[in-house]
Amino acid sequence: MTAPRRVLCLSGSLRRVSSNTAALEAAQRLAPAALELVGYAGLGELPLFNPDNDVEPLPVSVLALRDAVGRADALLVACPEYAHGVPGAFKNLLDWLVGSLEFPGKPVLLLNTAARGSYHAQEALDEILRTMSAQLLTTQPSTVSLPGAGCTTAQVLASAERCAELRAALAILVEALPVA
Repeated sequence: MTAPRRVLCLSGSLRRVSSNTAALEAAQRLAPAALELVGYAGLGELPLFNPDNDVEPLPVSVLALRDAVGRADALLVACPEYAHGVPGAFKNLLDWLVGSLEFPGKPVLLLNTAARGSYHAQEALDEILRTMSAQLLTTQPSTVSLPGAGCTTAQVLASAERCAELRAALAILVEALPVA
């Protein structure tokens, strides 16, 4: 039997009850056997990025992030939009990956969980990730139309439509990550 492909799930939200995190947790539960989805919970632990500090020894939280990215075959990203942009905490996470050896060429699939068609942060993420040499798996984010802030994993899983949207996104990952 072949080992499943490891996908690191990155939520761009620090919110306790986050629709983006809920979508990623639901995706973990819906993942086919070909994929192992693993959540990353260290977003709030990362120090503010300063290029002067991107030297050995790196902070433990940065080492953990880079290790998690390095062990992943792909990244699944769900990020909210704040003031028409990428939340500062998530941009900080990406800044810590800019100089890493683990990130360039990494396959990335973006999820857009905004029911009302939030697109500014998605466009910014697309630009940032391309600049960082990510391999974006689609030209547009995969849409999972959640009702907004405060949506739980149970609510996502209770919706046949949301589950179908997540399964479609997971199918993109399966197709993009052939079994080794």
